[in-house]
Amino acid sequence: MLSLVRCLRLACAALALAALPVLAAPAPVVVLSVEGAIGPASADYLVRGLARAREDGAQLAVLVIDTPGGLDTAMRDIIKAILASPLPVASFVAPSGARAASAGTYILYASHIAAMAPGTNLGAATPVQVGGQPGAPPQPPATPDKDGDKDKGKDGAAEPSGDVMSRKQVNDAAAYIRGLAQLRGRNAEWAELAVRESASLAAEEALRLKVVDYLASDLAALLRQLDGKTLDVAGQTLTLHTAGAELVQRQPDWRTRLLAVITNPSVALILMMLGVYGLFFEFSSPGHGVGGVLGAICLILALYSLQLLPVNYAGMALILLGIVFMTAEAFLPSFGALGIGGVVAFVVGALILIDTEVPGFGIPLALILALAIVSAVLIAFIAGMALKARRRMSVAGDAGLVGSLARVVRIEADDARCGWVQLQGERWQVRSAQALRSGEEVRVTARHGVLLEVVAAQTAAEGGTRS
Repeated sequence: MLSLVRCLRLACAALALAALPVLAAPAPVVVLSVEGAIGPASADYLVRGLARAREDGAQLAVLVIDTPGGLDTAMRDIIKAILASPLPVASFVAPSGARAASAGTYILYASHIAAMAPGTNLGAATPVQVGGQPGAPPQPPATPDKDGDKDKGKDGAAEPSGDVMSRKQVNDAAAYIRGLAQLRGRNAEWAELAVRESASLAAEEALRLKVVDYLASDLAALLRQLDGKTLDVAGQTLTLHTAGAELVQRQPDWRTRLLAVITNPSVALILMMLGVYGLFFEFSSPGHGVGGVLGAICLILALYSLQLLPVNYAGMALILLGIVFMTAEAFLPSFGALGIGGVVAFVVGALILIDTEVPGFGIPLALILALAIVSAVLIAFIAGMALKARRRMSVAGDAGLVGSLARVVRIEADDARCGWVQLQGERWQVRSAQALRSGEEVRVTARHGVLLEVVAAQTAAEGGTRS
């Protein structure tokens, strides 16, 4: 009995020793990279990446950031995912030379861990809308007058509504980033300064002012510093074991790459034009189906991408109006008035289509002019073809018969002035004021139902009569 107990103890000890390497292996660290402007594609990639990291049992998700900023809606979607994540999230501005400007600064403040590489910077978090100067500080609040009207300037005149709206946006952004700073125990005063005055900081200053938590040359150095750190995440205390942990790189998949392409404002504009033109040409000359199918696909993709972007609907209406005017010029010639008006409407609409000046979300002027010129040339070509077709002699109906030349193939036995000719692939009965001869060439002068009036071609050419 004693030997049996000893054998069981030895077996349990062996199993425990065999399981030690498995138990000692730390959970993996998932790395997600954010490069370029933050938009719908970036938000989709990061939100799904954090969810998958949690499902895979990762102990930490690291966001490697290098961005000039991005859209407010996409930034808030990312921050919501970070705040709701039961998995700790570290934002790391890297490599050297990278930046976390504007939206990147908010994401850095929202993360459980904030780190930067030497030679990087963050800040300039003032919200930017169309018509404003990127990074320009807002106007200071107006001093209330004795009547308590805060929206009047020094001369008593009401301030422009744009200034009031800008102050509201800045105040909202300042309160948002201050709340994130207080949640993570970081420098809230400087965070508000970054919003109200577009302040920026280098990595070393950010560490000294407690804007970020760590300064690391690369990801491996950051993970060494994080090893053993204890974090409060979603009401639970977690300890990181990042030394020697497996790094799992999550690159954007095909869905994210496709979303990044179609949510590019320039691509969305091109897709919208292709969609409208495709459907128009399909409706104007039905039967082929290719233009209609491709046009419908392009238009649906364009509408999907535009509903994800901050679109100015007046700009979209001007673009569609411009396309309608340029197309109408081909079918309702107005000596260029509709065509020129369409080009002007298209250019103005494209310039104001995207309701933001965030870097990476503007439409280049060169592209707008190129599309307008291509549209104008296409419409001019179609108009030219229509005019040529209008001048061409009709080859159908009475107009196609009258004036045609034909050869007599048979003459009636009882009346030499009547006979038959071959014309337009058919045999017609003819009648002439003079006697006809078989094989003679005649010209049609009139039609009466199925009977044609003809004269000898030579007589018609000479303008006389035959004896």
